[in-house]
Amino acid sequence: MALLENLVLVFVAGLVTALATGLGAVPFLFLEEISDRRNVVLWGFSSGVMVAASVFGLVDEGLAEGTPFQIAVGMAAGVVLVVVAKDVIVDADVDPREYEEADFKKLVLILGVLTVHSFPEGVAVGVSFADLGLEGGIPVLGVTVPVLAVFMTLAISIHNVPEGTAISIPLRSMGVSEGKMVWWAVFSSLPQPIGAVIAFYFVRVAREFLPFGFGFAAGAMIYLVLSEFVPEALELGEPLPNGGKPELAGGIAIGIALMIPLAFV
Repeated sequence: MALLENLVLVFVAGLVTALATGLGAVPFLFLEEISDRRNVVLWGFSSGVMVAASVFGLVDEGLAEGTPFQIAVGMAAGVVLVVVAKDVIVDADVDPREYEEADFKKLVLILGVLTVHSFPEGVAVGVSFADLGLEGGIPVLGVTVPVLAVFMTLAISIHNVPEGTAISIPLRSMGVSEGKMVWWAVFSSLPQPIGAVIAFYFVRVAREFLPFGFGFAAGAMIYLVLSEFVPEALELGEPLPNGGKPELAGGIAIGIALMIPLAFV
């Protein structure tokens, strides 16, 4: 399979994960609003899926390709890059309410912020396709797709649905239509297919860096969970009994429980 065809396939996989974010707006076709309790559970669920995918998918596969030291170095690099990128971008916290009101310059800034948030997920998808076309995968339309690639694409897609819901909640409060909420949710994940293609190309031409790539994606995603998803959930859960911690823990447990069996399929 030619490199260009491989890149197109990986781009499509990344695009699938981005489109999954739009599904997060679907509940608003039937509900006027989503309670803080449910929102905290969704953030917990998303966090659990992300951590499980990182540990049981990326780290586990990375250890099969390299040493614990290489994985650790990659994870540290992933954390550092996210931290530095967030510091470089001014006003890194962007409220989805700003999407509708933004001019072109503001949209470019917003896309930059979203890149910091969602690019690592695209990288995770890209490195998982490293063995595309090689033996031992799952035949898909005449192409042998690595089992890890299927797992990561599914995991990131599942994770993106609650993210889309979180983005849609403030837009709903502004009276934004369901169609536009779907678009803005997908927009928030547009860096993912780009990140997937870049990561895939890099590990294919520099195979020796694959273990570092697995570690990089895992470290960046776990850091995002600890530095953004969990604090966001706890902030939303402040009005709830026990600060929403039981809901958060329950959501995390459900997310992990869902992904563990898929990791061994």
